[in-house]
Order: sequence, then structure tokens, then C-alpha cells
Amino acid sequence: MLAALTAPAIGRRADSTSLPPLASLTELMDPSLRLPVEQSLAARYSEWVAEALDEIQGCFLITDPGIAGHPIVFASRGFLAMSGYSLEEVLGRNGRIFQGLATDRRSVMEIREAIREERTLQISLLNYRKDGTPHWILFHLFPVFGVEDGRVVHFVAVQVPIRRRSKCLRSSAENRYDGGTGRFLVACRNEFRSDYELGCNPVVELFVDVDNRGLEAEESRQASEQEKEKARDAANSILSTLAHYSKLTGRVISDKRCSEAGISAINSSLVISLGRIKQSFVLSDPQLPQMPIVYASDEFLNLTGYSRHEVLGRECWFLNGPDTDADVLHQIRQSIQAEHSCRVRLLNYRKDRSWFWNLFHISPVRNATGKIAFYVSVQMDENAKSNEHGLSPHMRQLGVVGAVKVAVRSLSICAGPSRR
Repeated sequence: MLAALTAPAIGRRADSTSLPPLASLTELMDPSLRLPVEQSLAARYSEWVAEALDEIQGCFLITDPGIAGHPIVFASRGFLAMSGYSLEEVLGRNGRIFQGLATDRRSVMEIREAIREERTLQISLLNYRKDGTPHWILFHLFPVFGVEDGRVVHFVAVQVPIRRRSKCLRSSAENRYDGGTGRFLVACRNEFRSDYELGCNPVVELFVDVDNRGLEAEESRQASEQEKEKARDAANSILSTLAHYSKLTGRVISDKRCSEAGISAINSSLVISLGRIKQSFVLSDPQLPQMPIVYASDEFLNLTGYSRHEVLGRECWFLNGPDTDADVLHQIRQSIQAEHSCRVRLLNYRKDRSWFWNLFHISPVRNATGKIAFYVSVQMDENAKSNEHGLSPHMRQLGVVGAVKVAVRSLSICAGPSRR
């Protein structure tokens, strides 16, 4: 997997305009995000997807709701040129860096609802470049679903500038970016905003325009039919590219939810809420045969050495090995049948077959109606360093269980289209 992160592997040409390897670009980000961000596209699409995306003459970002904080995992060349940000300043960041004082909070709420409901949205928004220049855009957001399990694997945000109707002005900034050619790349700019701080659900926000400063006092602009069509065309091109390169890996994507394997699709809002819990844990679905894993935290992946796509859909017993105590496993199964919590110490194995003593805690998680929606399993390496707050492993596990229960019940109170 790491070999796929070199410059040729992610499809950046080895010429004067090529970008550095993704691994080097993520060196400055939060260490806990670095590997998930680097693997986000590589785990789903073939290694040449980045080059293909760069061929699309549009400005857009791709984000991953399965990573804590819903970070940006791809930024097009057009976006970087228009926004003034470098790639290392964008990858792994939350989209709120593009927000400004004049951002309409009602529009933010509309975007939040679109993400929670995992649907496409077009809306006019004001956004800001790195130098503080405000600009209006038509923001077009759409989810990308994995065919095998029906879950949202990425969100794509496309933006098209909304020009003033009263004056035929083109700013010097616009001419600088498009060279006066009038191409879509000229005025297009895509910025993705995930308003992670406004509540339990995420928000995505993009703003763009072509004019100069002083737009805060200007009334909201409405996009023309031509601008709306331009956004749809760009979105279709991006989706077609992602679909093609996903077929090469066998992990096919679609713009519609369609689960082939019958694996439970967790709402992306719940995924983002769970991503804020910085401990090793997984969720399993007791309504499906063999109770497969439907969510795995980044810390669990770091502990075990597995990637997310190697974990999701598997039985929760795959960490066991030849020396795992069968009596302890029987105790866990009995607690599941009785629908109550269980805490044990058992020998587990990482992907590289190294073993560790796992302080394991499993508990049922009920939704707002009292029905068991998931089982949460919390894992802790017995030899790991102690918690900085002095909490015992058991208290930390109870904290994780409590946080998961709050996230699940909060989402089930305001249920979206997912069955959860």
C-alpha cells in the first residue's frame, strides 16, 4: 500500500508541474490522520486515479467522512490555483478554513442536512481565498457510495463562480487563473467546508467567485442555468472517473446507495461522530448473519495493522488465533446472547501475526427506541502506556461505550435515510 503513495503511483506527472509525493505532503498534518488520508483514495481506486482527476478541467475537493474530522483527501489543480492554498495546506484539513465572517449560517445548515441525509445539493455560497478575498460560487455537493456495502465512502464538492449580472466585469484574479481563455477552469473554484464544530453532524461548505473584495455587503447571488449545468457536467465527469478506476480494483462505487453484500450502511453523520472518539473500537451489527463489523476506528486500525477495507464486513473474531482461549471466547458469546456487557483479557493477533494481550470490553448499544442497534467492542493493548489523565483501562473503555451510545441515540432521534 505504501508503495502506491509515490509520485508515479498516485498519478502525478514527473514534469515541472508535478506535485510532490502524497506521503511528503502529509508530513505536517496530525500524525493520527496522515496514514488514513494517504490511503483514502488508494484503498478504493487504482493508483492512476489522481492523474485522471487532474485531467478534469474543474475545481473540486474530495473528502472522506470515514476519517475523523471529515478531512480533505484530494484537491484538484484548479482548486489550488484559484484558492491560493498549496496542497500541503489543504490535505488532511477540515473545510472550515475556507469560511469567512459573511458566511450565511442558514446555508451552512442546509449543507449540514444534505450531508446528514447523504444527498446531492446545489446552493449559492460566499467563500474566501487564502488572501481573504471573498467570492461567490455555486456549490455542488454529492456523495459517493460503495456498491458492496452501500456506505458513503467520499463526498465530492464542485464549485462554479457566480458572476455579477449587473456588470460585465472580470477581475484581474480571474484573468490570472484562466489566461483569458474562458475555459471552465478559468473561473471555477472548489472549496469544501465541513463545519465540524457546529454540532454532532458535519457540514460541508464551498464558496467561490471571480470578483474582488467588498462582497460582504453584497446581496446573495443566484446561479444561472448555464452555471448550474456547468456544475452538473463537472460532477458527472468526476463520478465517471471515480467509477472507472474503482472497477479496476473491484471496489466499485456509485452515485446511488446499492448494497450487494447486505452489509449495514452506517449514516455518514454517525461515522463522523464516531471518528471523534479517539480510542480503539469497532461496531458490529447483530441484525446481520455472523454479526459483521460495520465501523472500525482509526486507533483500532493502528493497533491491529489492518486497513479499513480489510476489516469492514468481517466477523468480529478475526483477531483470534491458535492460542486464544476458547473458554474466554465462549464467555463473550454468552454475553452477546444474553444482551449484556462483558469484559475479558484474551490473546489476539495483529495482521503481521504478532500477538498482544487484549483488554477487551463488549457492550450492546441501543437506539432511541431501546432496540439493540450495534455491539461496541473496545480493545486495549495491556502493555500500552497509561492514560495521560490517570484513568484505568476499564474507565476509559466505559467512556468509549458511553460516547458511542450518545452518538447512536442522537442520530436515531433525527433519523436520516439510512436504516440507522
